[in-house]
Amino acid sequence: MSDPNLDDFYTRVGRIERTHAMGHGFEAPGTLGRSYYRRLPVRRRPVFRIGVFLFCFCFGLKGAIHYHMGAEAYDARVAQIESRGGGDAMQAFLMQSEPLTNLISGAIKIVVERSRS
Repeated sequence: MSDPNLDDFYTRVGRIERTHAMGHGFEAPGTLGRSYYRRLPVRRRPVFRIGVFLFCFCFGLKGAIHYHMGAEAYDARVAQIESRGGGDAMQAFLMQSEPLTNLISGAIKIVVERSRS
């Protein structure tokens, strides 16, 4: 036969040991205890980082294609896509070679030439 008070005691002791194992402590109201000194993790959503990564990835890919095909062939291909009309006109608008694409293509050209010599 077990004593209900003893069962309650061991339940409370087990709860205290579990909370201490997790790093918690018991604090009096109005005092600076363990929770005051523990820094809570900051939860940030990486929306800005994802956007910057996608921006750099897309322009890097455009620059690599521009370098690989050459400026004239790239512009001819974009004009061919634009002439189809419809949704392809939007794709052609996004794939136009602007100064940033030309800059990335030129940088890739410099790196490739230096690695060959």
